[in-house]
Amino acid sequence: MRSLLTGTALGGILGAAAVGFAAMAWPQQEAVAPEDPRTATYQQIELFAEIFARAQRDYVVPIDEQEAMSAAINGMLTSLDPHSSYLDPEDFQSLQVQTSGEYGGLGLEVTMEDGFVKVISPMDGTPAALAGIKPGDFITAINGKPIIGQTLNDAVKEMRGERGTEIEITILREGIDPFEVKLVRDVIQQKSVTWRMEPGDIGYIRVSTFNERTTLLLEEAIDGIGRSAKPKGIVLDLRNNGGGLLDEAVRVSDHFLSGGEVVSTQGRRPIDVERRNATKGEVFKGVPMIVLINGGSASASEIVAGALQDRERALVVGTTSFGKGSVQSVIPLGADRGAIRLTTARYYTPAGRSIQALGIEPDVMVTQVRLTEEELAKIERWSEADLPHALENETGEKRPDLRKPDVQPPEGYEGEDFQLEQAVQMLREGRAAPSKLAMKAG
Repeated sequence: MRSLLTGTALGGILGAAAVGFAAMAWPQQEAVAPEDPRTATYQQIELFAEIFARAQRDYVVPIDEQEAMSAAINGMLTSLDPHSSYLDPEDFQSLQVQTSGEYGGLGLEVTMEDGFVKVISPMDGTPAALAGIKPGDFITAINGKPIIGQTLNDAVKEMRGERGTEIEITILREGIDPFEVKLVRDVIQQKSVTWRMEPGDIGYIRVSTFNERTTLLLEEAIDGIGRSAKPKGIVLDLRNNGGGLLDEAVRVSDHFLSGGEVVSTQGRRPIDVERRNATKGEVFKGVPMIVLINGGSASASEIVAGALQDRERALVVGTTSFGKGSVQSVIPLGADRGAIRLTTARYYTPAGRSIQALGIEPDVMVTQVRLTEEELAKIERWSEADLPHALENETGEKRPDLRKPDVQPPEGYEGEDFQLEQAVQMLREGRAAPSKLAMKAG
């Protein structure tokens, strides 16, 4: 069973203790035990069997029985939350390939919303990113065929394929008419970590996803930066990082911490608590560090940002993250039966915060574009809290409204990456030194 930051129903149903009323005032009446709560479930299963039989017998054309059953199972799971689903054997194999870091496709982190595929983030250097697809875009059709009625797994399956094959997707983007984008599938070799030195001896590390190769590539980046000279600052860029493997998020955090908690997870029962701790020996100890996040930073990237923020190892800069504070376990169902991806726990930052439906709030809010009050009011927010059936934060707290940023580009700004420029400038000027983290802007 593998944990991602991506049995029968009857087995999980517990009967409540029957509570009877003593027949004291009306001794002539017999006490009637309340109905066992499982009875209603058995009745619903009988209803499902009857409906399935009707469809088999009376539908206008013969139905694909296995496909119908898979859809029914998936429907039950997707009604729980946006991240639980059934994976048939082909989907299960595809997921295993994806987390290994190489597969044929477009390079998109996606979810399902209002019947359409919604882009969480395009992966760096992939056909999707090069074509200009943006976080928040909706994919409404694939090769002219509307997505409405398909599951997320079906849509993803259609977008994947052999290298060199063409695909056309229809994009719905806020404020403009729908448009088509033609892409050529490629082998998505997720080079999940890249690095370079910025002027002023500032090391820049970009982590685009958390797959099985992320830690290895991070160590190569650390070695490369360390060979140049001891850096005067480190930028860890997690923007548009849609998440991935929990273990990799812990290992990445571990490199920048010396002991202590990274994250804890809490399952359904109070005893289902697991704490993940860092080992001794952090890299670039004492070197000021900034973590960049935005609305496309989700799940595993939020674990890293939250750990480094709570442990006061780094200043978090950018905009509020996506807010996916749950852990999914992939549970194989046996030979040729696929698997289920099931939300089995919430995770908490070292300070005990659940960021589910809230996100990580940056210490310094910096936007990429300049926003007036009027433009800010018109922005349509998209986050975990806005997904159908999303888990609420158990504290009852709601995601904060959009607010004016602490820093935004000046009028007429023509640079390429204002957030990164600000992070580098803060490090050069000593405004992100560990000793000054108590002086966070807010």
